Amino acid sequence: MATKKKFKLGLIGTDSLRGREIKNTLGQKKMGAFDLEFYDPEVEEEYGKLTDFKKEAKVIHAVGDSCLEGTDLVFLASDVETNRTIGLRALEKGCRAIDLEGVFNDREDIPLLVAGVNDEDCDLGRCRLVGNPHPVTIILSHLFHKVLPAFGIARAAACVLQPASALDNPGIQELAAQSVSLLNGATPKKKVVKEQMAFNILSHTETLGADGFCPSEQKIVAEVRRVLKNPDFPLSLTLIQAPVFHTYGVMVHLELERDAGMAAFEKVFREAPPFKLTDFRESCSASSITVSGKDEIYVGRIKKEEHHPRTFWVWLIADNATRGSAVNAVEIAKKILKARPA
Repeated sequence: MATKKKFKLGLIGTDSLRGREIKNTLGQKKMGAFDLEFYDPEVEEEYGKLTDFKKEAKVIHAVGDSCLEGTDLVFLASDVETNRTIGLRALEKGCRAIDLEGVFNDREDIPLLVAGVNDEDCDLGRCRLVGNPHPVTIILSHLFHKVLPAFGIARAAACVLQPASALDNPGIQELAAQSVSLLNGATPKKKVVKEQMAFNILSHTETLGADGFCPSEQKIVAEVRRVLKNPDFPLSLTLIQAPVFHTYGVMVHLELERDAGMAAFEKVFREAPPFKLTDFRESCSASSITVSGKDEIYVGRIKKEEHHPRTFWVWLIADNATRGSAVNAVEIAKKILKARPA
């Protein structure tokens, strides 16, 4: 009787925000039989740093050619330079890797995939390096992918509340430190962001272009259009820095091409993974507190405008570390490993 192959997986950037969530997701999701090796650019001495996986102690190795040799797939969850170096090396050696830092997302020759939306954009069995999109790209792509076939979209605008964790661990630590300082009557320190984040709302944290948009806003719009294979998709977007640690909250304004009643529009999200339609008329359960750590995209308040029957407002919220990053990457990995040639 033939036995199933035990995959060898690698994770580079074990202690990063994305790396920790990849480890957690792999420990919970069904991936078949696999071994997972850990790597970190800060490791200089073998056996000098440990982690644990599925209640077993694991050595974190130094980053080098060994992290690709004999490996079926590597998750790149480290810093930009490390991901770029190992990603390019994976291309040269014909190894499979998924970049979670967005290093290669603007390269047209590198597939940019949202699992379940545009899997057909590449030969999953033979693709090498894959880009994991921005968390907001993942959230909005799923939304538009569901709505477009049912009603069409004439125009979409999104107001995005960005968490401190979008700035990685330094952003989380700064928000926490500022909150403690302010509650103790002290002056908060500002290093990661020029303005105070705690108990505050910021219209932007990046340098603005001549048109008033920032690079991240332009990047997300470009990624969504690429995932949808529609370079003219009518999307406008603004990012607002919110004083929360995790989850993106997105209020989307949709002008549909075809008439839709409230019940028909809600039906699009009912029992339609990865969405979870909440009982928003009875409670406000789609919030940062309740959704943090969850895998689904929660659909909260939906509004239909009285004088514009084809216009809706939709409140979406999803964890940027799970659904917005690790879950998508692991789902892509499962498809790649399943489709790989013998």
